[in-house]
Amino acid sequence: MEVALNEAKKSGRKQEVPIGACIVKDGKVISKGRNMRERKQNALLHAEIIAINKACKKLKSWRLDTCEMYVTLEPCPMCAGAIANARLKKVVYGAKEKTSDDNLFESILTSNRLNHKCEFVQDEKYESECSKLLTDFFKSKRQN
Repeated sequence: MEVALNEAKKSGRKQEVPIGACIVKDGKVISKGRNMRERKQNALLHAEIIAINKACKKLKSWRLDTCEMYVTLEPCPMCAGAIANARLKKVVYGAKEKTSDDNLFESILTSNRLNHKCEFVQDEKYESECSKLLTDFFKSKRQN
């Protein structure tokens, strides 16, 4: 999660929503991603999508079933779909998405329509740090 947090901080310094992700295989970080939507003006450039894309290139495979993702915020529906399609083994996220009281992330990853199930868990150790990073970013935006 430390690597994902560092990516999130880099993103925030570039005036992007501070979300970071990394993918780990066999205990080693194989890819990292951070939000780049504003800089690249591309709605698809979420931290998770960038990390998945880099991991697929590195492993020369779209199947990431032996990999885990660490991400600072509970993934959105688009990223949940990408996670399911990449067949990640596990996702560990820091902060819970405050607007997702409907458990959409969980619903997508546990859908009966999918033949692959991905384990997911919130990292409570980093929850407050990940949440504070986002809160401080938006607070600063509102003040400016």
